[in-house]
Amino acid sequence: MSIVRPEVARHLSRWSEVLTAFVAAFFGLWLTGLGGLVMLTLGGIVIAVSLLMAVFAWRRMRFRLEIEAPGAVSIDEGRIAYLGPIMGGTVDLSELVEVEVIDVAGSRRCWRLRQADGQALLVPLASAGADALFDHLAALPGMEMRSLMSALDGEAITARRIWHRDLPPEIILPR
Repeated sequence: MSIVRPEVARHLSRWSEVLTAFVAAFFGLWLTGLGGLVMLTLGGIVIAVSLLMAVFAWRRMRFRLEIEAPGAVSIDEGRIAYLGPIMGGTVDLSELVEVEVIDVAGSRRCWRLRQADGQALLVPLASAGADALFDHLAALPGMEMRSLMSALDGEAITARRIWHRDLPPEIILPR
């Protein structure tokens, strides 16, 4: 039996990374209060790093949705795998040429990850483990954070392209 109500515990666990970064910032503030040039410098560094971590944690937190979609996502050595009850598959991060956001069946928002060979994988944003995609997609060359953060905003009834890779002309992509 827990002292904390389940909905409060879920809410706090969603914010845990951000709260941890702020606790580290307060530790840095405490260090600066100890006095001396060394502690002032060390505390300032801790504060700056922890506030930067808080910004990145807040960005990731937006993608940590309640698990409402079936299936699970796993990422291992640059390979994204989605295992769902009806469909699934894998794509390699190094082979990705396009990342889109679409609404499937009018209500379920999904990533559509397309490889150079035309293979596409649909991954619901609310499936287990899908929040880990944020870090990997953010590392794609030329990915704009504004586009990635907008994946959850607005409607995506038609496919909305978030990122694409320019390919040499000798590679023709089937649609």
